[in-house]
Amino acid sequence: MADSYWYIKNCDLFSQVSADDIAWLESKSRMRKVKRGEAVYMPDDAADDILLVAAGRVKICHATPEGKQSIIGFIDPGEIFGELSLLDSSSGRDGIAEAAEKSIVVAIPKNELLAIVQKYPSIVLGVTKLIGLRRQRVERRLRNLLFRSNRDRVIHLLLELSEKYGRRTETGIELQIRLSHQEMASIVGSTRETVTVVLGQLQAEGLLSIARRRIFLLSLEKLAAEVNEPTPQLNVPDPPQPPMKVLA
Repeated sequence: MADSYWYIKNCDLFSQVSADDIAWLESKSRMRKVKRGEAVYMPDDAADDILLVAAGRVKICHATPEGKQSIIGFIDPGEIFGELSLLDSSSGRDGIAEAAEKSIVVAIPKNELLAIVQKYPSIVLGVTKLIGLRRQRVERRLRNLLFRSNRDRVIHLLLELSEKYGRRTETGIELQIRLSHQEMASIVGSTRETVTVVLGQLQAEGLLSIARRRIFLLSLEKLAAEVNEPTPQLNVPDPPQPPMKVLA
């Protein structure tokens, strides 16, 4: 049986789906290897499937009128994206999906997935919750962009990343995602130079340390207090172990 069976089976969205139905869905799906920087889809591409990250990481972004890239979020292994095609595929894709690193993506045809949804209504609830959570994230970033200083925006981003990617070490909370200063600027709506200055200030104040693009948060509580936010709860699960090596 193809590797995509394992990845679909271990996606939380399909946790209630039977093994036979997962196998049928896998037989209709396609796996695709994507190089770092390669587009998974572009605006107005046909939205006729749902996509699942099997390995690597995909970023969702939009191009500004000036041609700059604004990063909306990252999709990690076991997570789906392109889910809006379940609701309406007539208008094509919205935004750009691009491999942030070498990745494997499973494309699940929309029509076949809709057939599975008829048997498992819980999938609809899962997709609805996913859309709501991603909308909340975008709205929060928009509020930060409108009402927060560059420093506050960078701190909010660090707190958000710590919740999803933070791992406690002897040095501090290590962010298990490596972002360039330009990528961070594209998320918070600032410039690379400004992000570099803010990170330098936070490092000089003993709130974080940076080594080889690895960021360690030395005082999560102080960072959260500075922007009047609760201290994030770390949520880094053990990485899933595939049945066989799938990347060259």
